[in-house]
Amino acid sequence: MSRRVLSALLGLLVFSGTTVAPSPGTASAATYSGYVMGYFTESPNFSGANYGLHLAVSQDGLNWTPLNQNNPVATPTQGTQGLRDPFILRKQDGTFTVLATDLKGTDWSLQNQYVHVWDSTDLRSFTGYRRVKLHSMPTHSWAPEAFWDASRGQYAIIYSAVNGGHDVIMVNYTTDFTTVGAPQTFFDPGHAAIDGHLHSANGVNHLFFKNNTNGTLLAARSSSLAPGSFTTYGGPVSHGGTEAPIVVASLTSGTRYLWGDTYTPNGVFYAWQTTNVGGTWTPVDQRSYTQPLNSKHATIQPITAAEMSGLLSRWGTPTWNRLKSYNFPDRYVRHQNNVARVDTYPFEPYQDQQWRIVPGLAGSGVSFQSVNVPASYLRHSGYAVVLAPDDGSASFDADATFTPVAGLAESSWTSYRSHNYPDRYLRHSGHVLRIDPISTATDRQDATFRVGF
Repeated sequence: MSRRVLSALLGLLVFSGTTVAPSPGTASAATYSGYVMGYFTESPNFSGANYGLHLAVSQDGLNWTPLNQNNPVATPTQGTQGLRDPFILRKQDGTFTVLATDLKGTDWSLQNQYVHVWDSTDLRSFTGYRRVKLHSMPTHSWAPEAFWDASRGQYAIIYSAVNGGHDVIMVNYTTDFTTVGAPQTFFDPGHAAIDGHLHSANGVNHLFFKNNTNGTLLAARSSSLAPGSFTTYGGPVSHGGTEAPIVVASLTSGTRYLWGDTYTPNGVFYAWQTTNVGGTWTPVDQRSYTQPLNSKHATIQPITAAEMSGLLSRWGTPTWNRLKSYNFPDRYVRHQNNVARVDTYPFEPYQDQQWRIVPGLAGSGVSFQSVNVPASYLRHSGYAVVLAPDDGSASFDADATFTPVAGLAESSWTSYRSHNYPDRYLRHSGHVLRIDPISTATDRQDATFRVGF
């Protein structure tokens, strides 16, 4: 699939909406057609670290398209001049407020009583930037989130801070995210708890959080939103050290997805699913979802078709792609020492997995141009696939051209047939790419890729 075709398809991200029930922070039922994600970025050696607000969009809440070339759309100018843990709230009037931890980097010992705040009508522009002080304690203000508490007629800002010797979930109430009430303890399970996330379903309020002593995700519930009313009932869910839980309702079914961000390794999102929020969560196959490149500690909110269209128009879609392996969905096509491989995400240099899928050099199909070595393309040589500089020859053009077809293992994915050896397809073998004839089920899986971001 050429980049031109991909861009055209991405322009069709607006689709028929689905009416979903309101959640805290939403004034009434609305017709939503997709999702927006906010996040910051880090990579294993921090070459991809950027502590500004990033956005991505998705039709299904599982596979994401970064906006603005995966660059930030807003960056703090006060405090540490960096953010972590952004949260996007849709307020009662339909506009947005963005909250975030005031922390640039990883100095967990930093004492900071403030959080970053922006206002936005449509997430296309951000106004009223300010820092809001939540408390005067000698501790942090991590992972702020907010929800509408109808019984109080106020918004609750919840966040993590040390109180009583360990992290608890604190709360301040506000009507304008400028002036806030006194801090209170919202939830204290008796051990370190951070990253509180509220999700309401069927009249029950569920608080998901990280047990900061063992890196697992737990859940508590309450029939009210009153501080001190939540009781732990579920967990643990984890994949290694896991934090930053997010629960997202499907727009097309009764399924809900629980996202967790791991830090072993740093920055891999895993997902679980259920049709009963208070019940058992089962892992989602990684084939089903793809996080934005280098994304960390996300926030996800449903958006309308008009909002989706506006975001795409304002910020644009990437000029590059990533290719995920079908049968090793934790691996992506990359080059390393000029050898084409599929390697486990994340890795460095992270740019090795970014490709411009351009019109085929031989006049049809597509070619794969490296983003970080732009004079070089994937080509086959002796049936092995390597990254090589374009020498301008007809043989290079032919070796570097592939015809995209419906995925041999899954038709919604993509396979690539060699231009000059049409009986052979691009596939991985021993995690190294080559072109081979395809005959077995394993061969078909090896030769199937998801084009995404």
